[in-house]
Amino acid sequence: MAKPTPRLVVTRTPLRVSFGGGGTDIADFYERDYGAVFSAAIDKYIFVTVKRHSELFNEPIRINYSATEQVDQIDQIQNNIARECLRLLKVDPPIYISTVGDLPASTGLAGSSSFAVGLLNALHAYRGERVTPGQIAEEACHIEIDVLKEPIGRQDQYAAAFGGLNFFRFNPGGRVTVEPVRVGNEFLDELFRHILMFWTGIQRDASSVLTEQRRNIPDKLAYLQSIRGHAHELQSLAAGGKFEPRAFGKILHESWQLKRQLAGSISTRQIDENYERAVKAGAEGGKICGAGAGGFLLFIVTPEKQAAVRQALAHLREVPVGFEAHGSRVLLPFEH
Repeated sequence: MAKPTPRLVVTRTPLRVSFGGGGTDIADFYERDYGAVFSAAIDKYIFVTVKRHSELFNEPIRINYSATEQVDQIDQIQNNIARECLRLLKVDPPIYISTVGDLPASTGLAGSSSFAVGLLNALHAYRGERVTPGQIAEEACHIEIDVLKEPIGRQDQYAAAFGGLNFFRFNPGGRVTVEPVRVGNEFLDELFRHILMFWTGIQRDASSVLTEQRRNIPDKLAYLQSIRGHAHELQSLAAGGKFEPRAFGKILHESWQLKRQLAGSISTRQIDENYERAVKAGAEGGKICGAGAGGFLLFIVTPEKQAAVRQALAHLREVPVGFEAHGSRVLLPFEH
């Protein structure tokens, strides 16, 4: 007898921090050569609930996020990712979808891609299907890049689907190689013990920043090749087995200085001033997370200097982060 499909599914999908190589995962660059990104999933999440909607309600489709939509047909859904996920997997109404995140959207930690991955994972489970992280990542890339024409790369979907600490290689033709970085718990503990992350208070639309960055790629190839090299350097440092905060921070600092040259909208005077305050207080290096122009500032700081950096950035809210080994997971297939 076939196992009944669940009527309620809940998924948990991690956000990510990208330490090196950001920008080289965009097709305009990796189709010329290849791209590489060194990143980690963190213990901040997007939760997605998918449930069969009761036919007693007036609307066949209800979607809750920062807004609430109650519509009759999939084509009427305003949330682009939700609409295209339902179309791709041919999930028919009645259906209820709800999502909530640990952190605000549009802050450089890949929330949109984590939502896409988490929703696809939930919809597959809702249909009684088990799928691989690679399939979910590719489906999310297809929706965001091919269907919705977002000017983004492919690292975020893979980080959300696979979790962990990874070196991603983006090859011409779109094939992605996932190389889990094998390190001991001591390295991971030390890495995250040295991370301080601060909320700038600025939510921004990454599309405008990335559109400018993509437009500039032909003239910025040397910068991007150096940024790609930083991903390799970080991978080599991790392979050494011992976390070296000075070397790790130096690479982040050099990469951030190059990234600021990719587009005029990546940084702001306020971001630059806060970055300088942290470095003067003892940070080994850092960066803005994601496309830039706002979101979170991340720094590598030795424990004895963390109090000074916190004091220098006391006007910003600190957000502690830890490591997440798992990618998108089904938490609750509940039959009722």
